[in-house]
Amino acid sequence: MPQEVLLSLKNISKTYTMGEVQVEALKETSLDIYKGELLVILGPSGSGKSTLLNLMGGIDRPDGGEIIFDTRPLTNAREKELTLYRRRDVGFVFQFYNLIPDLTAAENVALAAELVAEPLAVDEVLRDVGLFERRDHFPSQLSGGEQQRVAIARAIVKRPRLLLCDEPTGALDYETGKMILKLLSGVREKYAGTVVIVTHNTAIGGMAERVARMRSGQVVDVSVNACPLPPERIDW
Repeated sequence: MPQEVLLSLKNISKTYTMGEVQVEALKETSLDIYKGELLVILGPSGSGKSTLLNLMGGIDRPDGGEIIFDTRPLTNAREKELTLYRRRDVGFVFQFYNLIPDLTAAENVALAAELVAEPLAVDEVLRDVGLFERRDHFPSQLSGGEQQRVAIARAIVKRPRLLLCDEPTGALDYETGKMILKLLSGVREKYAGTVVIVTHNTAIGGMAERVARMRSGQVVDVSVNACPLPPERIDW
């Protein structure tokens, strides 16, 4: 039975102008993301993977090509439509957490919960990421791994259909990074969402059901992983 496509990117391109120089970040590349899958996008720095993620999340617009989210065209969507898409359908996890420093862990998560009509319970999500006992701590009182767990809680409290993670372990040590990967895998299983992880760390591809490899602004290969590894067995 064919898998159902959640997000389809067809021949998308993106060029940035930096002074007098034009940088072709994406060159007519295509990729389908399936409902409920864990997809890892691999590529070295400058390969276009973060640009691709920004287009998936409605943070940026392509210069050419087509983006369709569950039959809904996003390519020429108005800014209001893209804002609603980011608010209701997408959760973001970034490398450097982006928490609001003057809010506690619970308040950071609660702020995201206010963006949607039927969020998860804040305390339930904090328990899921192992931070209920730290709910009243500010980001400066938390370790890097704890801050990233708050960021994940903030993303999933909205019940997003698509969770986009940009180098989620990049600022963490080895053991903490593996803990975050295990948490992301568990989130996908519990909430039946779609998780996309963008990284330069090839070892992380071992936990994915599919791996997309990027080079020079294009997806050059998509492979199926018949036996994904549990995150705790990944080494780098």
